[in-house]
Amino acid sequence: MRRIVFLKYNKDKWKNYENVLANHKNANPVELTHMLIDITEDLGYAQTHYPDTDVERYVNNLASRIHQSIYKNKRYGEKVFKKFFLNTIPDLIWKNKRYFFYSFAAFFLSSLLGFVSEKFYPDYVRLILGDYYVDATIERIKNGDPLGVYKEKQQFLMFIQIAFNNIRVSFLIFAAGLLTSFGAYYLLCFNGIMLGSFFAMFHNYNVFDQALKVVWIHGTIEISSIIIAGAAGIMIGNSFLFPGTYPRLYHFQTKSKQAISLIYALIPFFLVAAWLESYVTRYTQMPLFLSLIIIIGSFILMTGYFFLFPYLYHLKLKKYEQRSS
Repeated sequence: MRRIVFLKYNKDKWKNYENVLANHKNANPVELTHMLIDITEDLGYAQTHYPDTDVERYVNNLASRIHQSIYKNKRYGEKVFKKFFLNTIPDLIWKNKRYFFYSFAAFFLSSLLGFVSEKFYPDYVRLILGDYYVDATIERIKNGDPLGVYKEKQQFLMFIQIAFNNIRVSFLIFAAGLLTSFGAYYLLCFNGIMLGSFFAMFHNYNVFDQALKVVWIHGTIEISSIIIAGAAGIMIGNSFLFPGTYPRLYHFQTKSKQAISLIYALIPFFLVAAWLESYVTRYTQMPLFLSLIIIIGSFILMTGYFFLFPYLYHLKLKKYEQRSS
């Protein structure tokens, strides 16, 4: 956009930031964090289009002042970690919330497709999971232990393998976004079809309720994390395909940084899911009420942090902006 348009579009926002900095003693860390993320995007745009101009120098100065207000006399380490999960990630999620819907819709519909396909074509699951896995599962069902696969490995070794695989899958979906969002959609749909056909296989053998009770102990966090990783991949791909008013390369770089932050934020959740799968899921005869406590607790954790908390964060930020305006 032209420089005069850029100034006109942002001047009120920058003036508000100036007012907040003038009263920085009363400034809320939530608002300052939001300001820093936003002004960094403006700075990148100004450096790309208006280098060595008064506009670029002003935005750079304003960004430096905001950064200093946040980090002056503050220790790194625990506070940075806390700020990342309590401020940066909720803000990024709210700004990019539509990508989470796209990812969920793709995964849900592909899971439904996988389930229906296996119901009508019983050998369909073999195309997805392979003959060896399907035959071994059928043998376990006949022996009265459909989910016995979770008991067959030593816990710690299983934890390491599952954690590595879960993180690998999230990075693959994220990296697929570099091939445009179609790459991320492809991996999301493949994983969704795999999940749907997997559960349909148990349904065909009348052990569907057992599969739900056992698999979702770890699957609630694991599948939710895969959907969020898919949102990060779609974010990158769409930034290149649909840059809007921003230069394509600049928009791609900005969204890539945000997507990487989301992937990093998922790592603790993948570790929790791996721990549950390795140490808890193996107790396939666990009472139903214990399974439900873990599943419902995991659901509250994921929806609370990745959906409810960003919304509450946005409302809190909006309230501070209204007070300062």
